[in-house]
Amino acid sequence: MTVHPTARITEAEKKVILTQYRELLKAMRPQLQKGDRRLIRLAFEIAYDAHRNMRRKSGEPYILHPLAVAKLVASEIGLGTIGVICALLHDTVEDTEVTLQDIEREFGKPVAEIIDGLTKISAIFDKRGNIQAENIRKIMLTLSKDVRVVLIKLADRLHNLRTMDHMPRSKQLKTATETSYLYIPLAHRLGLNQIKTELEDLVLKISEPKVYRMLERKIRESREEREKFIQEFIQPIKEQLDRAGLKTRVFGRLKSLASIWRKMKAQGIPFEEVYDKFAIRIIVDSPPQTEKSDCWKVYSIVSEIYRPNPDRLRDWISTPKANGYEALHTTVMSHDGRWVEIQIRSERMDAIAEKGYAAHFLYKGNEYYRADSRIDEWLHRIREVLENPETNTLDFIDDFKLNLFDEEIYVFTPKGDLKVMPQGSTVLDFAFEIHSDLGKSCIGAKVNHRIEPISYRLQNGDQIEVLTSKKQKPTEEWLQLVVTAKAKSVIKAFLNSERRRIINIGRNALEQIFKRKNLSFTPANLQPVLDHYGIASADELFYSIGIGNFKLSSIDDFEVKGDRLVSKPREKTTADIELAIKNKLLSNANLWVFGNDAVSVDYNLAQCCKPIPGDDVFGFINKNREVEIHRTNCPKAINIISKYGYPIVRTKWTRQHKIAFLTGIRISGLDDVGVVHKITNIISGDLKMNMQSISLDSKDGMFHGIIKVFVNDTEHLNQLLEKLRMLEGILQVSRLEELPQTDGQETMAESVSFSGQAGTLGLPR
Repeated sequence: MTVHPTARITEAEKKVILTQYRELLKAMRPQLQKGDRRLIRLAFEIAYDAHRNMRRKSGEPYILHPLAVAKLVASEIGLGTIGVICALLHDTVEDTEVTLQDIEREFGKPVAEIIDGLTKISAIFDKRGNIQAENIRKIMLTLSKDVRVVLIKLADRLHNLRTMDHMPRSKQLKTATETSYLYIPLAHRLGLNQIKTELEDLVLKISEPKVYRMLERKIRESREEREKFIQEFIQPIKEQLDRAGLKTRVFGRLKSLASIWRKMKAQGIPFEEVYDKFAIRIIVDSPPQTEKSDCWKVYSIVSEIYRPNPDRLRDWISTPKANGYEALHTTVMSHDGRWVEIQIRSERMDAIAEKGYAAHFLYKGNEYYRADSRIDEWLHRIREVLENPETNTLDFIDDFKLNLFDEEIYVFTPKGDLKVMPQGSTVLDFAFEIHSDLGKSCIGAKVNHRIEPISYRLQNGDQIEVLTSKKQKPTEEWLQLVVTAKAKSVIKAFLNSERRRIINIGRNALEQIFKRKNLSFTPANLQPVLDHYGIASADELFYSIGIGNFKLSSIDDFEVKGDRLVSKPREKTTADIELAIKNKLLSNANLWVFGNDAVSVDYNLAQCCKPIPGDDVFGFINKNREVEIHRTNCPKAINIISKYGYPIVRTKWTRQHKIAFLTGIRISGLDDVGVVHKITNIISGDLKMNMQSISLDSKDGMFHGIIKVFVNDTEHLNQLLEKLRMLEGILQVSRLEELPQTDGQETMAESVSFSGQAGTLGLPR
């Protein structure tokens, strides 16, 4: 967070700081070894002295931030003394006169290396907000060598998000998008469930404050009823577990607001219809030798009291998740007809579930603890890919992030070795997982002794023997067949190498043409060709020549004047005139950015989330100096901003013309005679809306469909949703979060209403 020097620390503030320091030592007490207290005190004194005259935006002394991060590291992650020392010192090298040499002299090389890694993480974005690809490569390599760097950074990010109220809205949104893009997936992959959950809720609070407040209110209003149900539900379970002589803790735990909101959006249902807002957790206090059998005993007792859903049993005890998570999950029917999720774990499994990879430091040396080896494999793969100089770091981050939340499947090599793969993996993914060279030459596989193509999607329990050919090589189409970051990275590296070879062929061919025409092969002579054909770069031109798309005879369209190549005069085409007319029409709607001394710039209403007047929106300035307007919960905008670091601007709707904006509605209900007539009568008759299309599918007495209509604003849309919900036989109606793409040409109404360059913004100078 931004800091500024100010007045010295007051006596009252010193008392607060001392209290926080004592609480840190109290949290550390179970882990302290001889000499640890002295080292922690030294780290605190160095940090206190270095940050003595610095304050946060809230006005509080800056030292309270590293103290809070250290406390998180000690109590919620459990890293131990080295982690706490690094947390206390994590901002000193970047913000103060303390050097890495000072830290290494006082605390040793391991601490200095972690601080160095934390300092590099702070430099992901430059002053303009653009991502520094080489810094990300260093960060990910640091992660793969010492994961404590990212564990401390996650604690740092969590405390920053907890204290964002004093920061400007643009800074809040930028921090939230970074968190969604990289830190939440990393927390998930490292098994830090507690931290991941809070990060998700804090991001929701920033990006969709209205939704967050609504969910908070609903949770508060239903608290008494929920707690009464939980107590009545777990009472018979407790009694039976006590009779069986099992030492357990049984309690209900509310799920995160973000996960409840995801279910509401995915299923198109209101808060009241989300059945699994909480889960019952049963923690068994068992020694490692009997913890598995004791968990199954608990499951047996629970299933005798409540009827389980056989399709909802998840056994992550026999085969833990790749992030080390171990538990039994089942869903049972309560006596009053409600489905309830139950999670069964041992105390050791619970520590791993909450602290993830950090629990490795608590259970290291325990032969029954296997989570660290799985994650160590994953970290090794990151290192292997990133140490390849051909790897494009930003592409890798995108692909790698996609795999972080994936469900997993378990497959076997011909010798019976278990491999954990993301769900949806193909034979090709498996081949690259074994070895890069095996993947490049893969032509198929024997899956359970049957020949299958490279596109075959693996199933749980498959045994795979990869088949290869020396003549095989990767193609562009392979990128559509694989899902793992490693496979995509290796394929892209090969294709880039092949592309460079073709570019050199095209360059040499064109250079020969220029020589025959006695022309210098210079950028000045290449530019007229690029401009004439609308080609983005010289490399694109060379590549087109290399693969035969661009005919060298096309150079005859140009004249040679002296030592310069000049394009012949070219008249404007019909397409040019149509584009000019279209851009003139697209100046009806207006959005404005807060700020004085504004100038007008073009803006685009994003096609991915289709914002309409009344939506909470924000904009970012792209590389063309245009402002792209997205809804604040748009996942694509989050990814774009995080990847390229575009500046964010605060936006609001001002003058709203009666313009139609295309949006989509998902609807389902009982299939009845005349249902389409009832729906269209409300849209076209009652509300006088224009409808682009309606698509309904009927099966087993139910229908599901999507309607695309033109609305003026969110009030107009909500009016339609309410009227449709009141129709007899309609079960669910909700707005589509992302409008499906349609084929064919846009209508004039669409073009004027919401296509690119839809208006102007006032942008601060």
